[in-house]
Amino acid sequence: MDVYRTDRVRNVVLLGHGGAGKTSLVEAMAYLNGLTSRVGTVSDGNTISDYDKEEIKRKFSISTSVVPIEWDKCKVNILDTPGYFDFVGEAEEAIGVADAAVIVISGKDGIQVGTEKAWRICEERNLPRMIFITNMDNDEVSYREIVEKLQDLFGKKIAPLHMPIREDGKFVGYVNIVKQAGRRFVPKGRKEECPVPDYLKDYLEHYHEALVESVAETSEEFMERFFAGEEFSAAEIAAALATNIDDCSIVPVCMGSPVNLQGVSNLMDDIVEYFPNPSQRPCTGINQKTNEMYEANYDFQKAKSAYVWKTLADPFIGKYSMIKVCSGTLKSDDTMYDVQKETDVRIGKLYVLRGNKPMEVSELFAGDIGALAKLGDVSTGDSLSVKTAPVLYPKTTLSTPYTCMRYKAVNKGEEDKVAQALAKLCAEDPTFKAVVDSANSQSLLYGIGEQQIEIMKSKLKERYKVDIELSEPKVAFRETIKKTSDVQGRYKKQTGGHGQFGDVKMRFEPSGDMTKPYEFAIEVVGGAVPKNYYPAVEKGLNECVVAGPLAAYPVVGVKAVLYDGSYHPVDSSEQAFKTATHLAFKDGFMKAGPVLLEPIVNLQVTVKDQYTGDVMGDLNKRRGRVLGMNPDKHGNTVIEADVPQMELYGYGTTLRSMTGGSGEFAYEFARYEQAPSDVQAKQVELRANKVAGQDVE
Repeated sequence: MDVYRTDRVRNVVLLGHGGAGKTSLVEAMAYLNGLTSRVGTVSDGNTISDYDKEEIKRKFSISTSVVPIEWDKCKVNILDTPGYFDFVGEAEEAIGVADAAVIVISGKDGIQVGTEKAWRICEERNLPRMIFITNMDNDEVSYREIVEKLQDLFGKKIAPLHMPIREDGKFVGYVNIVKQAGRRFVPKGRKEECPVPDYLKDYLEHYHEALVESVAETSEEFMERFFAGEEFSAAEIAAALATNIDDCSIVPVCMGSPVNLQGVSNLMDDIVEYFPNPSQRPCTGINQKTNEMYEANYDFQKAKSAYVWKTLADPFIGKYSMIKVCSGTLKSDDTMYDVQKETDVRIGKLYVLRGNKPMEVSELFAGDIGALAKLGDVSTGDSLSVKTAPVLYPKTTLSTPYTCMRYKAVNKGEEDKVAQALAKLCAEDPTFKAVVDSANSQSLLYGIGEQQIEIMKSKLKERYKVDIELSEPKVAFRETIKKTSDVQGRYKKQTGGHGQFGDVKMRFEPSGDMTKPYEFAIEVVGGAVPKNYYPAVEKGLNECVVAGPLAAYPVVGVKAVLYDGSYHPVDSSEQAFKTATHLAFKDGFMKAGPVLLEPIVNLQVTVKDQYTGDVMGDLNKRRGRVLGMNPDKHGNTVIEADVPQMELYGYGTTLRSMTGGSGEFAYEFARYEQAPSDVQAKQVELRANKVAGQDVE
C-alpha cells in the first residue's frame, strides 16, 4: 500500500445497532475499490472485517476491524465496530482514534437503540458524522420517514444530501440535493445523469432551502448574499458543508443499498470531500519532562509520537499493537520510548492491517493508523514517543464492566494455562477483566454483559484449547454479633511427658466498628493469665475471625475481652492458649446473637421514562430500596436504589430485556446490612460443611 500524507488520510468509524449493515457496507466499499473480486456476506462468513472464528460462527461482529481503502487519491481507514452492546468497549476504542463517524441505519428496522447510543457518544466527543441508511432496494423502506424521525430526535442539524428515485417499486437512482440533479445507477456502482422526477421536486426545493440556510450561517458574507436572494454555487455549498460537518452543526444523511453496490461510491466521495483530515482535529498530551501541554495535533513536522489504541493477540497471526501516529512520521526500525513502561522499544517493521491481513509499509504519517508487531510489554493505552520529549496521551475512556461470573478450569492442572490465555483476551478487550477474589476464594470474570463472557469462554476453547466452567459468583457475606456473652475456653490434654493446658475466660460483645474484624481488650488481674500468653490469645482470635462459626464467612465488629483464666507452670504453652481461645470464640460467638451481614450496593439505573415503572417494580422484587429519580442531560431518568449485591446476578440481561437494550446500570459498594432470616438460614445450610471443616464450592 502507498504512503499517504496527513491531509490525504481519513479515519472513519462505522457505528450503529447490531445488524444495521456496517460489515456489508465495508464489503461493498472494498469491492468498489478493487480489494476483492466478489462481495462477501456475513451469512457466508467470508467478509474482510469479520474474520474471527467466533464472528463467523455467530454471524455478527465481535471486535473492531480496520480496513484501509484507497479512494480518490486518499486513504480512508474504515473502522468497522460491533453493534452489540456487550462489545461497546471495541466501539469506544475505535471512536477514540477516529476523526469522523458514519452512523449506519437499517432502512428496514429504522432508528434503533444502537442508533441513539451512537449519536450520543458522537455528541459527547464532538465527533463529525454522517448517517447512511441501508436497504434502500427494499420498496417498503421510507427514506423520508426515517429522515423526519431523525429530525424529530436530533433537530434541524439533520440534512439529507440525497433522495431516492424509485420506478415500479425498484430503487434505480437518487437526487443530489446539493447539485439539484438526478443520477441513475448503472452496473458496478457507477451512475449517469437523469432528470429529477416531478414527485420529488417539492421535497428537493424544501431540502435544498434548508441546506442553503445552513450555508448562509457560516459567514457574514454568505448571510448578506442569502438575504439579497443570491444563489450559491454547488462548490460553495460543498465547502460550507465541510465546515458545518466539522463543527457538528450539520449531520448529512446519505442512503443506498450496499448489497447492490448502490450509493456506496457516493458515500466514499462524501467522506473524502466533507470529513476532516486528522490535522484538522485536536490532539494533545503532557510532556513528562516539562510537565507542559504538548499540542501534537497530528503535525507530521513535529517529533514522533503515537498512541496504542488496541491490541490483537491472535495465536495464529501473533501480537499486533494498533497505533495512531499523533505527530511526526514513523519509519521502519525506529526506536521509540514507551512513556508508561519507561522502556525503549524498537518497532521493527511497520504494517497496515486490512482485517487480519498485515501489509508492510515503509512509513506512517501523523494521523494515520497502523500496526506494530511483537512489541513485548507494550499494551493498550500506552504512549510511544522519542525519549527526549516523552509525551503521555490520555487513555481512551471505556465503559466499566459490571456483569460478573465465577470461573474455574474444567481440567485440573490447567489453571496456569487458563490464566495466561485470559491475560491475552483481557489485553485485546480492556472491558473484559479476570480478577482473583482471594477474600472469597474464587476467580471472577467481569464483562459488559453475559454474552461477552460466554464468547470469551468460547474463544478460550477455540484459540487456546483450555476449557472453563462458569457459575454464579459467591457473595462476600460477613458475620457479626448483636448481643453479649460470657464464656470459658478450657483446653487440657494429657499425653506422655508434658501435657497441654490453657484456660481463658472471655466476654464477647459488639464493637460497633464494622470496618475491623475485632477489638481485643485485656482486663486480667493478679496474673491469672501470664502476660506472655496474651499474644497467643490474640493470635487465636486472629485465626478465628477469618471464618466465623455461623457460616464460615469473615467476622467483623466483635469486641473480645480477656478478663480471667488459669495456667499450669509446666503444661501451659502458647499453642494451648491459642486453642483455648478458639474454643471460647466459637462458644461465645454463637451465644451472642450471631447474624449474617450482606453487602448492599448503591445502584444507578439509566432508562427512558417509559420504562421507569417496570424497572422500579423489578427492583422491588430484588429487595431494592429506591432512593430517588433524577433526569440526566440526555432526557433519560436515573433511578438510584440500594440493592443487596446477591440480587444483582443476571441483572444486565433482565434490564436489557425490559428496556429493549436502552437501559444501562452502574453500582458501587455502599455498606453491610443484616441479612433477612430466610437468607441467613439458607446460607447457614449451604455452608454447613464449610463450618464443619470440609471444603465446599
